[in-house]
Amino acid sequence: MTSATLRHTVWVLRGNPVTAVAAGGAFVLCLVALIGPWIVPHDPIASNVANALKPPSAQNWAGTDQLGRDVFSRLVIAARLDLAIAASAVTLSFAVGAVIGAVCGYLGGRLDRYVGRFVDILMAFPLFVLAMAMVAALGNRVENIVIATAIINLPFYIRFARAEVNVRRNAGWVEAARACGDSHLSVILRFLLPNVLPAMAVQVSLNLGWAILNAAGLSFIGLGVKPPTPEWGIMVAEGARFIATGKWWLVAFPGLALMLTVLCFNLLGDGLRDILDPRMRT
Repeated sequence: MTSATLRHTVWVLRGNPVTAVAAGGAFVLCLVALIGPWIVPHDPIASNVANALKPPSAQNWAGTDQLGRDVFSRLVIAARLDLAIAASAVTLSFAVGAVIGAVCGYLGGRLDRYVGRFVDILMAFPLFVLAMAMVAALGNRVENIVIATAIINLPFYIRFARAEVNVRRNAGWVEAARACGDSHLSVILRFLLPNVLPAMAVQVSLNLGWAILNAAGLSFIGLGVKPPTPEWGIMVAEGARFIATGKWWLVAFPGLALMLTVLCFNLLGDGLRDILDPRMRT
């Protein structure tokens, strides 16, 4: 990052404290996910029926669940799994979608039309329902959740990269690269993609939040991670049975974790848009 970009980033964060808070929240969340196993006060999967359904206290900060497991410890450990699923899926869809979209935008022709129809077909389905169908067919393992989440996110990156590359493919610096003997693949990978990737970072931030919600939603309906693995969607599903009896903490804390995580990544996406927008530099 150059000094000018750093100064512009600091200026944007100063002018928009909400973005600064979102960036701080996302950083803290990632830090908790990394060091979670070493900071949890209790074993997240150890049962103690005698201590079941206890409200929040000094010993159990977020209470205990129906099996006496510490809810706070499970929340912290679940952050690592949910973030890992979301980051893996978004990274996969970003890498594949950016290359496919860039190639289609640069070459055009039949490839562009065929890929465009494929993207239209994907977008015609409700994306969460499509993810449900894929996980149900492949099996509810973590790797299959990652694959399903990556596939439903592909259209966003293919369309974005195609549109951006299509605008730039006849630019003077692209013509100069071709005149110097660079192959089409070299022009795409060395010149066009690096110019569109920063703008796509905004979509990455937004998709991280959506991917976390998708993974939690699949777990909530029984198609995601299997119990007793700590996961936010599973915790909400298990706690929903006890809402009527007043055990609010079983749903409130994992639901709050989901809401704050998605909110942080969405607000961070707005900040990245301001940071990367050339018009904001004037």
